[in-house]
Amino acid sequence: MRIVAERDRCIGAGNCVMTAPEVFDQGEDGLVTPLVDEADPVDPASVDAARRAVDRCPATALRAVED
Repeated sequence: MRIVAERDRCIGAGNCVMTAPEVFDQGEDGLVTPLVDEADPVDPASVDAARRAVDRCPATALRAVED
């Protein structure tokens, strides 16, 4: 699974960081900053947390792309 983050949709709620801090961070602007490159798969140990973060994003700024 890969993560796609649309920063232009992000509202800075931080749910992703609280849910999957190993996958997401927030930049100085408060917007989502993935810690994994969009082209790289999420570490298998973090997939469940990453999926929960996608589901909890109030702005639907995150997508999980299944490989």
